[in-house]
Amino acid sequence: MDATRNEALEAWMDEHGHSSNSLAEAVNRALEQLTGRTGGLDGSSIRDWKAGRVRWPKSATRRALETVSGLPATALGFVPRGRAPSAPAAPQEDPEMKRRTLVGGIAVAAAAAAAAAPGTTGTRRIGMSDVDRLQQRFAEVIASDHRYGGQLGIEQHAAILAEEALNLQAAGSATQRVRSSLYGCAAAFRSSAMWAAIDGRRYADAKVHMREAQALAEMSGDQAIKFRIWSHAGAMYRHIGRPTEAFAANDVARGLHITRRDPMFASLGLARQAAIHGTAHDHTGTRRALDQAEDALDRIDPDAHRPVWLLAFYDEAELNSLALSAFLALGDYPAAESHAHRCLTTLRPHMLRSHAITTTRLAHAQLAQGDFEAATATAMRVPADAATQHARVSRMLQEFGAALRARAPRSSTAQTWTEYTRDAWRATA
Repeated sequence: MDATRNEALEAWMDEHGHSSNSLAEAVNRALEQLTGRTGGLDGSSIRDWKAGRVRWPKSATRRALETVSGLPATALGFVPRGRAPSAPAAPQEDPEMKRRTLVGGIAVAAAAAAAAAPGTTGTRRIGMSDVDRLQQRFAEVIASDHRYGGQLGIEQHAAILAEEALNLQAAGSATQRVRSSLYGCAAAFRSSAMWAAIDGRRYADAKVHMREAQALAEMSGDQAIKFRIWSHAGAMYRHIGRPTEAFAANDVARGLHITRRDPMFASLGLARQAAIHGTAHDHTGTRRALDQAEDALDRIDPDAHRPVWLLAFYDEAELNSLALSAFLALGDYPAAESHAHRCLTTLRPHMLRSHAITTTRLAHAQLAQGDFEAATATAMRVPADAATQHARVSRMLQEFGAALRARAPRSSTAQTWTEYTRDAWRATA
């Protein structure tokens, strides 16, 4: 019956250009990433969702859909078992206005649902327990980023959580400490949305998130999150190929007093500075910054309190990853290869995105030295899902294939690579 149609899901699909078949394929891919098993959805499954015949998909399917959309299932119109659906909208409402209202209200509904205290009315007290809950969800965003990286769903989900943190500001009374912490949480989520957009090569969106994150960070007074945002800005401009702006942004991060208080922040700022020097083709600056980054890393206090986003990724492996990027840009391919191997040796298991990026860069370093067979074998070790779904990895592998065909156009190695990408990538595309 029309009265039970899932209009929120239909509106989201319309806004994002999804047909029933394309959404089924996207959710199936996410299911495979989450569970290791290929999903069995097809267009008819999604049509059942839209028609309201399936009001609450299975838990793994819901998680996969939430990964794709960046929204909780309830915000997409699904109703948990035992809960009555909301009343349908009045039939005389203009359909286009209704669609825009549904789409625009999804994020607000998700944030308001999380901000409201179940079973209470009126003003309530917002406390550090609310902040702790948001920080746990931030840790989940960080984990998802290191596993998948650059996905639009991660960006959207982080942006919604930023709005949720801001909605809490108006949900009740709070101390100044709590309010500052909420602004810090909102800034942290925005910085993750910014990084997901950078990692997915959606640079215009990244700049929008950057401006939001910078304003929120100022209101929070949180030095650590200010560092993260400005350091991300430096990385963004480096990826775009604008080293002057990259230096300027990274210098703001490195100028914060937290880098003088904690050598780990100083080391990360210097390592990213080295990567920018590489983009600017400055050999001396690159080596000097790397030496200083290594020295700072040796001086860290392992027991010092640090934010989860920093502890989750920065270590010797990440320093070598940034050195690899720098030496590739400089054209020092033996040094790049050396740092790639050192990175892969020490990279933590959960850093799946970083592993794919490092492996791809290693393949480029080997190819540039004329070792076509080793380079191709290395490139073929990049997981097919990363090769087809992660924008940076996909772009680098396309460039690898073009370079291989240019340097050895009629070789068996080039043919092997062409056949591999045709067969292995098509299965996950």
